Amino acid sequence: MELDIGEVAARSGLAASALRYYEKRGLIESAGRNGLRRTYRPEVLDRLALVSCARAAGFTLAQIARFLVATPADTELRGYMAAKAMELDADIARLTRMRDSLRHAATCTHRPLVECPDFKQTFGDTRSEPALASRGVGSKASLHQALSASRG
Repeated sequence: MELDIGEVAARSGLAASALRYYEKRGLIESAGRNGLRRTYRPEVLDRLALVSCARAAGFTLAQIARFLVATPADTELRGYMAAKAMELDADIARLTRMRDSLRHAATCTHRPLVECPDFKQTFGDTRSEPALASRGVGSKASLHQALSASRG
């Protein structure tokens, strides 16, 4: 059963104009038309979820389009993806520390909250970051360096 553009927009949380734009950029493909309205196969929702996740992770639409057609032989793209994964690891570690700090602060009775030794320990625990920083993780420049290095 095909979905019309309005149904896809509602289910994906994207505007119909975004769907048309994604189609123009080659990220999704229309199955045809029902009258004047574009129709899509239900699998387009999975593709849109992937695109949305990649966008939230900082990928551009051009990078996503390239990723969607990549083969194992695309070593340049694979190098970029590995560097991006390392960057995301650093982001996850930072966000996890922030989440844990906020959870503690929500129940802490220390005055002021930011002077609580437990809060400071949780928020200040950056033991894993020096190793990541020494590899250049966490900067956009590191992604370009990794991409350049993968070119040989």
